[in-house]
Amino acid sequence: MAIDSQVVARVAHLARLRVDDDETGALSERLNEILGMVDQLQQADVSDVEPLAHPLEVSQPLRDDRVTEPDVRDKVLPIAPASEEGCFLVPRVIE
Repeated sequence: MAIDSQVVARVAHLARLRVDDDETGALSERLNEILGMVDQLQQADVSDVEPLAHPLEVSQPLRDDRVTEPDVRDKVLPIAPASEEGCFLVPRVIE
């Protein structure tokens, strides 16, 4: 499928983008080049390639899950605007 100036103008209108008439030709050429590159990639034989979650063989180091901050709930709960049974009450935001 080739993208022409009319398609670029229509998509720009739908996306609420301002594209001058003299720019639509250059944009359509560039988009057609990009689609050509995508077609080239689609033709690559990847039948023997295993899917990867990440292109590099790296692992994410995780820190120990431990409490590092002191428990100050008993100090701040009395000054909270609203609380109930040891919990902070917040206004409802979804009806």
